[in-house]
Amino acid sequence: MEEGKRQRQVAGALQEELNDIFRRLGLGMIDGGMVSISSVKVTPDLLEARIYLSIFQVKDVQAVMKTIESKAWEIKKELAARVKHQLRRIPVLHFYHDDTLDYVFKMEEVFKKLNDEKEKKGE
Repeated sequence: MEEGKRQRQVAGALQEELNDIFRRLGLGMIDGGMVSISSVKVTPDLLEARIYLSIFQVKDVQAVMKTIESKAWEIKKELAARVKHQLRRIPVLHFYHDDTLDYVFKMEEVFKKLNDEKEKKGE
């Protein structure tokens, strides 16, 4: 099912505000790594928001996710104060690790190895 216009608008507003909240709360840099919000998906009834986090150069991703989950109430409270005039109800926030960046790096390594092997065979 295609995402509606209102869903996209709410998701965009939430992503913008959440990026600012993460920066303000110091959640952008954890354990020497970088955490950013790669995307926000909102359910059609606008009651749930799935926040996908891109976590870069962090040794323990699960610890970072637990840290963010522990601050979820504080994040939602700050978000509510910012978007209370735009939304009737503040959506329930669910945080997920977006591993597409890791997948891209892994695929680049595989392609590099294949190219190196191909060059060795060609020489």
